[in-house]
Amino acid sequence: MANKSAHSGPQFVKYFDPILLALQQLGGSARPTEAIDQVARDLKVTDAERAVPNQNGRSRFDNAVAWARLYLAKAGYIDASKRGVWRLTDKGREQKTLSHTDALAIFKGVQGGRTRNPASEPQNNAAAILAEETADSGAFTGTHREEVLAILQSLPPEGFERFCQELLRESDFQEVTVTGRSGDGGIDGLGVLQVNRLVSHKVVFQCKRYKGTVGAPQVRDFRGAMTGRADKGIILTTGTFSSDAKKRLCVTAHPQSNWSMVKG
Repeated sequence: MANKSAHSGPQFVKYFDPILLALQQLGGSARPTEAIDQVARDLKVTDAERAVPNQNGRSRFDNAVAWARLYLAKAGYIDASKRGVWRLTDKGREQKTLSHTDALAIFKGVQGGRTRNPASEPQNNAAAILAEETADSGAFTGTHREEVLAILQSLPPEGFERFCQELLRESDFQEVTVTGRSGDGGIDGLGVLQVNRLVSHKVVFQCKRYKGTVGAPQVRDFRGAMTGRADKGIILTTGTFSSDAKKRLCVTAHPQSNWSMVKG
């Protein structure tokens, strides 16, 4: 009887806990493929097992994990991103582990309509706010800009790095990793910009939680650090860029946000 209870409910319920663990390992957020790959690695799912199709021709495993993510989003553990990033909410970050009993209770709560859907309520997430600003700057007022800027500048260095990681993921970068404060030539992380199915660029990024101006010397140092390591580099800052940084050092500034793509 105990064994039957341990396997009760739909099969995808067993992936609730692995998804939360995978996102915690990936820094709190990930692109869907990255999250599913991490779950597969943690559970030691083989490529052959992942290749088993369901009736629609999609990977049975990938589909089950996606269903599990949907229920976790409806239960408020994962923020349903408009841009396809799986991100832990505060509730998800606080939940370190889920037993099968806990997971089954979440499933039944969502099925019974007793759990709110966070996607239908206002979100208080700086990454989501800034991503929306990039998409439609006209809808973002000066007051909102000042409030978000104050929040970002109050973050500890590692918090701002994690924010930049999420922002790049929201901007369709893949495999975004924060390398940490290792003094590695000012490089704080790396990722891959997939232009299309055939073309991609390796990118390194630097996070500058400034109140002032990023000048030519800082950009020059960053360009030196990225030489031979990446095709392009990105500097993300809460400050501004000097005219020398923009003109003399071939920096292409993004028109709606304080980040710039540095050409290798």
